[in-house]
Amino acid sequence: MSTPYKYRRLDRDDAAVLLVDHQTGLCNLVRDFSPDDFKNMVLALANSAKYFNLPTILTTSFEAGPNGPLMPEIKELFPEAPYVARPGQINAWDNEDFVKAIRATGKKQLIIAGVVTEVCVAFVALSAIEAGFEVFVVADASGTFNQTTRDASWARMQAAGAQLMTWFAVACELHRDWRNDMEGLGALFAKHLPSYANLISSFNAARK
Repeated sequence: MSTPYKYRRLDRDDAAVLLVDHQTGLCNLVRDFSPDDFKNMVLALANSAKYFNLPTILTTSFEAGPNGPLMPEIKELFPEAPYVARPGQINAWDNEDFVKAIRATGKKQLIIAGVVTEVCVAFVALSAIEAGFEVFVVADASGTFNQTTRDASWARMQAAGAQLMTWFAVACELHRDWRNDMEGLGALFAKHLPSYANLISSFNAARK
């Protein structure tokens, strides 16, 4: 007999965000999204984490090499966040400081995004699932070489139990109810979605 489906929704009181290897060099490899769209979606997730006051952990891989430094906008958004510059480990989970920072949050749900999807994201996601965490991968804030490699990595992570989401869905599921803060959430959406900015402008004009 099959087990009934259980809706595992994001809980803002039990979630942390992992931004893995959004580095200036690595971002040049992303081809499944346009450069402008990808940067916008990464920053949309980062701003969502900031808006919901979620513990956020930043990590990079081999910054001294061609991977380059972390996107400066992310660094500016989280000046006090744990920042783990890995000396060489490809799977961030192999770095003790990174795992310690995650466990120190006390959260059981991990919202993960990074570059590239089939390595930097997938390896961490699979390791976290094995360690007993609930994993939510933000598909549009993670990028890679092409759609074939992206789809293969999505299938691998989903088979292990990861949930794939978009930054917009993450924000909505965390917020739960418009009455919690309509203006704040609307401003977040308008900042990263031109069509939503038009919606808010129309709404504000109608209220005058």
